[in-house]
This record gives sequence, structure tokens and C-alpha cells, in this order.
Amino acid sequence: MTPRTWACPLASGSTTEEYALAFDNGRAKRLLIVPALFDEANRLRRYTVEVMRRLDGAGIDCFLPDLPGTNESLQPLERQEPQDWVEAMTAAARVFGATHVLGLRGGCLFTPPGLPALHYAPAKAAGILRQMLRARTLSAREAGREETREGLMELALSQGIELAGHRLGRDFMRQFETLSLRTDALEIAQDTIGGSGLWLRAEPGENAAQADALAAAIAMALA
Repeated sequence: MTPRTWACPLASGSTTEEYALAFDNGRAKRLLIVPALFDEANRLRRYTVEVMRRLDGAGIDCFLPDLPGTNESLQPLERQEPQDWVEAMTAAARVFGATHVLGLRGGCLFTPPGLPALHYAPAKAAGILRQMLRARTLSAREAGREETREGLMELALSQGIELAGHRLGRDFMRQFETLSLRTDALEIAQDTIGGSGLWLRAEPGENAAQADALAAAIAMALA
């Protein structure tokens, strides 16, 4: 596994360097992985890398790029819009010569068109927002403040908002809640992997049996 950089397009027409983790031996099968979003990205990072190790052992090259504004990216998250992430993943697929794409949870919303897609436990945009808004209202209640989902959404759509430590711009919020999942993707449901999803844990973790099962399901789909 090696860190790589790739040229990510900007709205201005220029590019910026973003990071990716790569297992690249120039093989025929090349899988782009769109990571989970926000807190789930942190909880699933180690698990994702373990799946990549297994895919590498199965003869599949794989690439895990950062979404602009996340992880090691130097771009401001609050300036990102959903279309920026679609274009970024499309560019990453081109740079790495991907033959297939795998979306993880909310990352399934950003699997680029034109590639055969696998979706692992896909999460809908509305569900992601609902969970993040609920976490903020609960946090506010513990701090002695009263916030409502409706009031927070009004704030988000007019000024942007901070949810779970992530500063999201108003344009992102307006567009994100309308996103839909691809209907042509092959879904890999969590119940076919076994056990509960690692994104449900409070801290990042890994599970060797789940990593084995997910890598095997992916390899079979790409065979």
C-alpha cells in the first residue's frame, strides 16, 4: 500500500493535488473506492484498508481517494458542493484507470457514472442528514439548549451549518438532501457480510471476518 496524489479539478478550471491510498500493480481489474461520509468515514477507515489488502491479495488493484475537504485534503469542506465530489471521483477514476467503482455507505451517492458500480450498505442522503441533525439536537439538549430539526434545517439552508464537527455550506445542504442512489449498482447488503455494521460503533474498528466476507463478495462480483 502506498500513498498517491492525483489531480482533482476545481470549479475555477484549475486542479489541486489530493491524496489516495493505493494498491497498484498494473493489473487488469482496478477498483476505485468512494469512502463513507463524515463520522462514518473515520469509523470505517481501518476496515476499508483491510478490505483493500485482501483485494490486493486476490489480484485486484484498488484506490481510496480523499473526497475534497475531507481527511488529508487541504480544500475547505464548507466550500464543497455535491457536484464537486461527483466530479472529483470521476477524475480519480480516470487518473487511476479504474474499471469498477465501490461505494461505501454514503459514498454510494458519489460513485461516478460510466463505471460498473458496487454499493456496500448504501445510505440515503436524507437518512445521513437526519442522523447528523439528531446528534446535534441531542448534544444541544445535554448543554441546556433547545434546538429542533426544523430550525436547524432552516439555518443550514440559509447560512450553512456545523454538524458533528463538519462545517457544511448552504449550497451543499440544499443539494445534498436531493441526491439519489444509482439504480444500476450491485448492492452488497450488510446482512450478507454478517454481524452489525462497523459504522455503528462509537470508535473506529475492524473485523477480520467481515473484511474477508466483503472482499470475497467484491472479488466474486468482479470475476
